[in-house]
Amino acid sequence: MKNRVTANRVLSCKTSHTHSREISPISGKKSVIHSLFVASLLLFSCFSNSALAAEKTKFTLAWSIYVGWMPWDYADHSGVLDKWADKYGIEIDVVQVNDYIESINQFTAGQFDATVMTNMDALTIPAASGVDATALIVGDFSDGNDGIVMKKGKSLKALKGQKVNLVELSVSHYLLARGLESVGLAEKDVKVVNTSDADLVAAYSTKDVTSVVTWNPLLSEITRQPNASLLFSSADIPGEIIDLLVVNTDTLNANPALGKALTGAWYEIMAMMTSSTQGDSAKSYMAQASGTDLAGYKVQLQATNMFYDPQSAVNFTNSVELTRTMEKVSEFSFQHGLLGDGAPDAKFIGIETPAGLYGNGQNIKLRFTADYMQMAADGKL
Repeated sequence: MKNRVTANRVLSCKTSHTHSREISPISGKKSVIHSLFVASLLLFSCFSNSALAAEKTKFTLAWSIYVGWMPWDYADHSGVLDKWADKYGIEIDVVQVNDYIESINQFTAGQFDATVMTNMDALTIPAASGVDATALIVGDFSDGNDGIVMKKGKSLKALKGQKVNLVELSVSHYLLARGLESVGLAEKDVKVVNTSDADLVAAYSTKDVTSVVTWNPLLSEITRQPNASLLFSSADIPGEIIDLLVVNTDTLNANPALGKALTGAWYEIMAMMTSSTQGDSAKSYMAQASGTDLAGYKVQLQATNMFYDPQSAVNFTNSVELTRTMEKVSEFSFQHGLLGDGAPDAKFIGIETPAGLYGNGQNIKLRFTADYMQMAADGKL
């Protein structure tokens, strides 16, 4: 089971070399941005960005429990990250934040140098708050970890006129919109009911709830119930729900050693995970740390398209499909007011990818780079 901590929990941090855990069985990797907090960040970001731009030797990396982000915990535990940091003469402190959205909020406020997040959250939180951020490592994309489930009905068209329970303005909401679009429907054809991820499994058990959209492990629990039909999943829109390591752009530009150390450590762990001698040991640690066993963790990985090989991540990042995906994400985010009150259209925020630019070239706030991953692929780290 993939453990996630609900997004409205109080922040709980574990710093580097501290591995005791008190984890809820559900975690909010995907949750709604809080507009009042973002407004305050806009005021703070001018100060924090200038402070972060300086060359320095000590950095912080925040991560949250999710199948594709557990390697960061193992990189810390195994000493691999320390080894790569030492190679480049820097220190990297690893912080576990049980509240996923809070970790991104703190990154946006300048409290962390690097943080894990989805492509949609990278756009709608730091970028929408005016913070220039770079996706340094494209780690994976959801390939079945997110899905739409209905009690009665065998196709998405059966959702017309139905209530659909989900975490509003999350990637579950995005998945619903994409699913409806695939059969000629729109959000106006259903009624979205905002439901906490902590309540979705229980809600689905009630007679009033007929369909839900959620992610694993909740998705697995719900689909095991009688008469549950999986109508659509992230496997139907491969490459659109992407898990990233994002670094403050000014910090990265001033400190390329940080980018090299993080990328080197990541791909050493990827090599361990695919090793016939080290793989199960590494995955067993990640499984236990996330509240499951090796078999359960492997099931999660089956629904996750991990880019174990750096060249595969480079190819994905360089592709025009990534630019097109971010266009879809931008349009959804604008339609739901997630690009800020002053955004006149979906192109308000510039998104730079190796294949091209989407949006406003005078307001680039989200960047995808393949440079460091290419160094790893070429053995130049």
